[in-house]
Amino acid sequence: MSMHKQSGVSLIGTLIIGAILAFFFLLALKAVPAYTEFMAVERVFKQIADNSSVDTTVAQIRRDYEKRAYIDDIKSVEPADVQVSKHTGKVVLSADYEKRIPVVANISLVIAFSASSSKVPGATGRATP
Repeated sequence: MSMHKQSGVSLIGTLIIGAILAFFFLLALKAVPAYTEFMAVERVFKQIADNSSVDTTVAQIRRDYEKRAYIDDIKSVEPADVQVSKHTGKVVLSADYEKRIPVVANISLVIAFSASSSKVPGATGRATP
């Protein structure tokens, strides 16, 4: 009778792999609301930019953003955080912000977002070097 080497994952190995997968699943579930809010911010920025003319004042744009943010339940970007600029005759709205998501105890997931109404390089409200 010959001895064959057993192969496979032990019960402890299965539990460790399951715990690691559960942790990453937890991170993904907690990150989904932050990404949906980011998509809402970009959608609102695009709507405002499409409906604004070059003559629209920054105060009017921020007021419009405040109303739309209230409707879409956007809490991470305040009207004062919105940067307004003009690029090739169009109004461009942008905002950089971070979202901190508590995971376990004092461990948090930090996601940095950069929302803009335009995907043209250099068309943000930030100064480019």
